[in-house]
This record gives sequence, structure tokens and C-alpha cells, in this order.
Amino acid sequence: MVRPRWQSAKPTASRQFWLRWDRAIATIAAVNLAWVVFDVTYVPLRNFWLQRTLYPLPTLGLAVPLPWLPDVTKVYDRVKGIEPHQDTASYIRHFQRLEATAASSGINSPAARQLRLEMVVKNSQLIDENPFVASNKTGSLEKLKSRLRARADMDSAKQAAAHLLGESYLTPDNWQDEKRFWQESILPLAATNYWRGTDETGQPIDLSWRIDFPFQILFLLDIGLRAVRLKRRFPAIAWRDALLRRWIDLPLLIPFWRLLRVVPVTERLSSTRMIQLEPLRAAVSRGVVAVLALELFEVITLRTLDAAQDAVRSPRWPEQIRRLCSHQSVDDDGERELAELLRLWLPLVLTQVGPAMRPQLVALVSHALRRNLEETAIPSSLRALPGMEHAEDRLSLQLSNGLVDSLLNLSRRAGDRLGQKDQVLQELGIQTVDRFWEELARTLERGPVLERSQELVAAFLEELKRNSMTQLRSQKDVDALIKELDGLNFNPAVQPPRPQA
Repeated sequence: MVRPRWQSAKPTASRQFWLRWDRAIATIAAVNLAWVVFDVTYVPLRNFWLQRTLYPLPTLGLAVPLPWLPDVTKVYDRVKGIEPHQDTASYIRHFQRLEATAASSGINSPAARQLRLEMVVKNSQLIDENPFVASNKTGSLEKLKSRLRARADMDSAKQAAAHLLGESYLTPDNWQDEKRFWQESILPLAATNYWRGTDETGQPIDLSWRIDFPFQILFLLDIGLRAVRLKRRFPAIAWRDALLRRWIDLPLLIPFWRLLRVVPVTERLSSTRMIQLEPLRAAVSRGVVAVLALELFEVITLRTLDAAQDAVRSPRWPEQIRRLCSHQSVDDDGERELAELLRLWLPLVLTQVGPAMRPQLVALVSHALRRNLEETAIPSSLRALPGMEHAEDRLSLQLSNGLVDSLLNLSRRAGDRLGQKDQVLQELGIQTVDRFWEELARTLERGPVLERSQELVAAFLEELKRNSMTQLRSQKDVDALIKELDGLNFNPAVQPPRPQA
């Protein structure tokens, strides 16, 4: 016995195990997808992970520090083959030496003065050589130069650095503020520059496949297990077809276009009921399906009308009409469908449908007879006599009863006769229909009506095509269709009754 859809199957131990397995794989796939998004966006967003600062409005200079985020660059730079650039790393280390020397012997000590001069030279070399080009971070150098010019209120970044590190400006009193400026505004920009190695093929080094490979092995194992489960459920299915059923999992196995994994991950999370996507799918598909359905119906309608126009305009139109003869449409078994359909339907109409309509037929005929008696049969002088109107009603009712009963009896007898196999009657009916199509085709061939009929029918189809296409392309029809679907889906009055358990 088939289980009703509203009764869920009792979970078995095997089913519960596979459900837990599918949910575990779906969770791992979601984690893998999150890592893929991080890996794909790591290089473009490396400045964010390095500085851990969010700039929601860069034009206003608004910065939101996120110190609670871990510094993943120290670990993940090795995965991407990223190393600190020698020039910018030397630039940062030199300033750190200046800080250490100033802390031990003072900012105006001979050793600190020498380091300040060397820092000015390194700053000029950094601006001239622009090592940010290799990492496509030229914008960081421009920010560094603009901050130096703004700090010193000068037009040249080189002169601004020489002024900020010069003896006339830098003193023990303002050294802490200047050191904070260099640590927070200049050195972080220099730290964003990096050097990235290349492999044997000339591509940038990327070792993320080592992280992804165990996931791919696990996904491949799960796809094989799903194929085995499907084979057990449907033994007749081929192994190839069982594996192809999981074509949606292909992005989980390929090392490129990895962001497409959002499709199989979403499917797995939805199939294991870890997330509910049906309301979202229904909301999106309503509009899409409505538009696609109208587009498809438009194409089918246009193709049908074009085919009808081609058939009408064809000089072989009479020949096509002649092909409607029954002897041109006999199937392999020799049965004529039209004749058999009439043999089944005519007795049904004459013996059952007609007698069931007797009260309506009597009322209709009685009314018609009464109107006829009022207008023609009885003079107006006699109609004024008492009881004459009642007599007209009784007379028309009796006549209609007799007439309808006679017709129904005749139809019953004719229906019973037609319901029997009568080869002669069948042949006569077929010959009559064939003769009609034959005479119509012959008349069109001989007379001058063919060309004019073709023009009129083709013009009618063209007008029908234009009107239908204009209506189908209206956005109001799409909106009305979506509202109608909403009414059918969400109106309690039209919901089918729930079956009782």
C-alpha cells in the first residue's frame, strides 16, 4: 500500500545514520566554501587582514579598527608565496633602528642624526624607484606621499620627509608625536607592499591546493557513497547514470571556478533541511517562471500561426484539405478514429445526455409555443375571455411535453441503433464526410475563391498574431499572472481539504 505524502516514514537506524552523514558532509562543504571565499579574496584584501582596519567611507578617512581579528598574514602569506619586499622591509627596519637609537641615546645624538639622514635618503629612493609597482600597490605609495606633504605642508614629498626629519623641526619635545605619525600613517602603508614568487609555469605561487585536496578526497568519497546508495535503491540503474545524478557536485572536485561551489553546498544544506530555501525559491521562481512561461507561449503561438499562414498561402491548400478525408488517416490497425469516436459519443448524447435535459427542453419548447400562439394562433378578441391565458399555458405545455417526449424517444432509439456495430451506417457516414472535403477542395480549385480566401485567412491570422503578441508582451499580464498565482497559493478559500489520517 502506498504511504500518503502527509504521513512521514518512520526513521530507521540506517536512515538516521545517513542523515547524520549527509549533514556532516554538508557542514564540511560549507566550511570549505567559506575557506574558498577567503582564499580567493585574500590577495585583493590583504591590506585589510594586515592592518585589521575597516574603512567604510574611504573618502572621509573614517577607520574602524578590528584588533580582535587574528593576524593571518603571517601564516597565509606562505600559502600564496608572499614575502616582504626588500626595499620596503629595509625602509621599515631602518626607522625601527632610529626609534631604538633615539630611545637609548636621544633623538639629537650623533648616531640618531646619521640614521635620520639615511632615512631621508631611503625615503627618496622609495619614491624614485617605486617598488609598489610589482604588487600593484602604487596607490599605497601615493597615499604615503600625500600624507608626508600634508604633515609638512609642502608640495614635494621628498622635501617634506627631509623637513620632518631635519634638526630644525625634529626636537626631543615633538619626537613622540612625530614617531606616532610615522608608526600609524607611514610605516603601515610601506608594510602593505610585498613580493610574490612565481612557479615553473610563470604563474604566481599558490599552494592552496594542498589545503583543498583533503576536502576534494572527502567529497569524492561521498559522491561514490551516494552512487552506491542510489544503486541499492534502484538496482536497474547503471553506474554511469548513478554517478551522473550527482553532476551538481562537480564544482566540489574541480580546482578552478571554485566559487561555483555555492551551488552544491546550497543544495546539500537544503536537502538535509539545515536551511530552508523554499520560500526564497518560490518568491524568485514565481516571477521568473511567469516571464519564461509567457515568452515560451509567445514563441509557440507565433510558430503555430506562422505555420498556419504558410499552409494557407500554399498553392497546395486544396490538396491539404483533400487529405482530411478519412481514407487518408487510417492507422496501421485499419481503425478510423473519427468514425469510432462518433459511434461512441452519439449514443451517449442521444440516450443519456438528452433525456437528462428533459425539464429544460420542455420549458424551452413550451415558451416558444406559447409565444407562437400569442402572436398567430388565437385572435386578440378571444384572448380577452376569462381563462384563455390559462388554457394557452396548458395547451403549450401539453404540446411541448408530447413533442419533447417524441423527440427523446426517437433519439433513444437512434442512439441504441448507433451504439450497435453497423458497418453500412459507418461506411455511409464516412463517405458523407469524405465527400464534403472532396467537394470543398474541388470547388476551391475550380473557382476564383481560392486566392481571395487565402488572402483573407492569412490577413486574419496576421491580425491575430499582432494582437496576441501585443497582449503577451504587456508587463501588466505578467503582474496579473503573478497575483493570480499568489491567490491560488495563499488564499485559504481555494486550498484543497486536508486528508484525514
